[in-house]
Amino acid sequence: MSRWGPEVRDGGTVFRLWAPAADAVLLELADAKPLSMTRSDGGWWTVRCAAGSGTRYRFHVDGVSVPDPASRRQSGDVHGWSVVERSTYEWRSQSWRPRRWEETVFYELHAGLSGGFHGVIEQLDDLRDLGITAIELMPIGDFPGRRNWGYDGVLPYAPDEAYGTPDDLRALIDEAHARGLMVFLDVVYNHFGPDGNYLPVYAPQFFRSDLKTPWGDAIDFRQEPVRRFFIDNALYWLKEFRFDGLRFDAVHAIRDNGFLEAMAREVGERFPDRHLVLENEDNDARLLETYRAQWNDDFHNTLHAMLTGEREGYYADFSERSAAKLARLLKEGFAFQGERMEHIDRRRGMPSGHLPPTAFVSFLQNHDQTGNRALGERLIELSDERALKAAVALQLLSPQIPLLFMGEERGAREPFLFFTDYNPELADAVRRGRAAEFAKFPAFASGTATVPDPNAEETYERCHLGAGDPEWRAFYRELLQLRFSLLVPRLEGTTAVSSEVLSEAAVLAQWRLGDGATLTIAANLSHDPVQVPLLRSAPVYGSAEGDMVPPCTTTVWIEAA
Repeated sequence: MSRWGPEVRDGGTVFRLWAPAADAVLLELADAKPLSMTRSDGGWWTVRCAAGSGTRYRFHVDGVSVPDPASRRQSGDVHGWSVVERSTYEWRSQSWRPRRWEETVFYELHAGLSGGFHGVIEQLDDLRDLGITAIELMPIGDFPGRRNWGYDGVLPYAPDEAYGTPDDLRALIDEAHARGLMVFLDVVYNHFGPDGNYLPVYAPQFFRSDLKTPWGDAIDFRQEPVRRFFIDNALYWLKEFRFDGLRFDAVHAIRDNGFLEAMAREVGERFPDRHLVLENEDNDARLLETYRAQWNDDFHNTLHAMLTGEREGYYADFSERSAAKLARLLKEGFAFQGERMEHIDRRRGMPSGHLPPTAFVSFLQNHDQTGNRALGERLIELSDERALKAAVALQLLSPQIPLLFMGEERGAREPFLFFTDYNPELADAVRRGRAAEFAKFPAFASGTATVPDPNAEETYERCHLGAGDPEWRAFYRELLQLRFSLLVPRLEGTTAVSSEVLSEAAVLAQWRLGDGATLTIAANLSHDPVQVPLLRSAPVYGSAEGDMVPPCTTTVWIEAA
């Protein structure tokens, strides 16, 4: 079976390219004459030569010079030279094993805004002390220019050189493991970015014109070379860089559960202790039989609607009977389990109540729901801070796996905007498209607000985080300490018991923890007290006066079996 990318062997390197539409392919070497490549069955072209690690190369396909789509390292950005990479990095944390899934507390961050891979290393001590156990890197695959929010990559095997070298990335993971922190990578297997993807030139079979996605023709996962491209990419990150897990972006756009299940099985056989997490707008619970968990958009969307009162776009489906949706997702995982959603004009989801709470990753903010906003506002700018703190307490003290987005823990008010570094023609198209996307919203239609230019360096600079508020950090640290002392040791085997609506903005939920104790949470996001059934024990967090829970608070009880 042919594999993508260069294979360094004693005495040389084998170069491969799947180019079924090509008539001739040459291997171009920066410091030597071009070499003709030989075509074999299935559209693969190969050649072996004496090139070693560090050799710069590219392919000349029918008159066009292109990088290796499986390049492990780039020199000169996505249109430049690919580099043969054979690491000699010496790992220090040889005995490291991924932590138990129940211990996971995610911190999603952008490597560029963090100062590259070395900059992330400088944050590790603070994140560990806060109570974070897993950092999740937004996509790092090579993208055009020096800055990108991450989801426009075109060379998914090559860490972008703006962030550091492949060995710099290995050093980051090594340093994280030395501190007891897991590292996850967000990978994008549903599309390529708009600049630097040459696959349609020599391998149009990589895509299928009969199936469209928001990014154009869908990737054709029926093709074995295509399946291997992505499965091997997942294995590459786990083996060569020792990532503890992967987050798969927008798998609903892949539209091939057979491929997704095959990938999970193969990764599971090779790396049974690693954690695989999905983003899947379809709420397809079947995939959670083979994947560890899914980002629970319903958790975010429901609480965002409750905290902000927003009803535009997809929030319209979550602004009606919000408390009932919150009660359902706390008990069963998904708020939509086959019901019709008006925003997308179809039914969405399937039953999920049989799954454990830890099959769902809960978040109040992330790159999507912040970066896809025209002005990139964070929740702290959109909601009452007291109610927001009650929502944070609900998130961190419930049995679902929590995820924080960079800056949340410090009460950051800096926006997280959509940013790029495209060539002038593409930059203008993206600028106009972004403005048109939000033109229907009143503030932009009236001219009282304008959409920031994604390609302006100023837009990117505005996203850098400041020092923040120490009181917010202390608040998060207290909650995470409680989570690890009271919940984490008991999370395995946890099952939901009940949930109920207390008011239009308050719910009560109960779970049976793994040791038989009962966890009860009353979350009141309203400005009025709410009545709850009187419990025998005193709260372990929050307060209650008899059977009344104060406004804008979350109260937690744990009663032994």
